[in-house]
Amino acid sequence: MNKALTHQELHNLAMNHVGKDLEKRGFEFVAINSKLKKHPQFVCIDKNNQYFFVIVRAVILPKNPNNYDVVWMETFKNHARQKEAKVLYAGVGLGNPDGNDLPIYLNEEYLIEYNGIQVIETNFN
Repeated sequence: MNKALTHQELHNLAMNHVGKDLEKRGFEFVAINSKLKKHPQFVCIDKNNQYFFVIVRAVILPKNPNNYDVVWMETFKNHARQKEAKVLYAGVGLGNPDGNDLPIYLNEEYLIEYNGIQVIETNFN
């Protein structure tokens, strides 16, 4: 029988996609935190030694993976400013190709909607 992925496993799947994208972009990983609701998931540096806090959010399609909690993000941006880090957001939509009401199963095909990494401005308005 097929095993449906747990919330943690879906989050890990999203993190794998984002981690590969970060590697392709030349980021070096300083820390990785794959626990649900622990932020950031990735702490990276670029070639100029600029720190980046990367937030990964997995959602089940048809929810829009590009949307995030704006109020919560303001608190996180404040934390990033204190650490002189920039904030990146990566929303990943996952779904079952046979229907939105079906779970995503281990070792089976799945849909993914990933529009890349969004830079979240940390400057004060």
